[in-house]
Amino acid sequence: MKRILLSFFLTIFLISAAAVFTLNFRPLYYHDISSLGIEEISGYSERTIRENYDALIDYNSIFHRGSLNLTLPMSEEGRIHFEDVKKIFDILQILCLISLVVSFFWGRYALKQKEWKFFRDASILSLLLPTIAGALIAANWDKAFVLFHEVMFSNDYWLFDERTDPVIKILPDGFFLHCALCIIILILLGSLCFALIYRFRRKRSRSPRIR
Repeated sequence: MKRILLSFFLTIFLISAAAVFTLNFRPLYYHDISSLGIEEISGYSERTIRENYDALIDYNSIFHRGSLNLTLPMSEEGRIHFEDVKKIFDILQILCLISLVVSFFWGRYALKQKEWKFFRDASILSLLLPTIAGALIAANWDKAFVLFHEVMFSNDYWLFDERTDPVIKILPDGFFLHCALCIIILILLGSLCFALIYRFRRKRSRSPRIR
């Protein structure tokens, strides 16, 4: 039971860390400005697009306190939605830190006790989310995108009107798809690392020691 619980914490860390990294990996969005033609779609300059995107990312940092200030117009519903988004990301970042600390110290203790199967269990557990998410995305990205918002938010303020919240024009669905794929890939890589660590540890324990 303790091993499964440790595996759970390690899995939570991997998933939350992948999401936090992707959130703060600004080069992904900067690349999408050109690859998705955001300048042409929105009608704004790259400088304006970057300024507002950077403001959103800075606002979603757990260390940021204060209101969101965009150079683009924003409705009250839009402001409330971004406040809801920040709450989710704050929880995610706190969860990442807590699971990191727990996984590090508990995992260190477990390794001293020559217990490493939690890496195998975490590798298996961490495959569940990308498998489910990948299946939903492959089946229908638009429906998966809507389902995510309906589950995560208690209102429909995420349905932006570009006339009152033009920021939505610089946040195309394609960018969120790339974020989802990035998170899935990072989780899969983490799962592979866990599996390799377990395999290495098991192989090492079975190797005869020469004295």
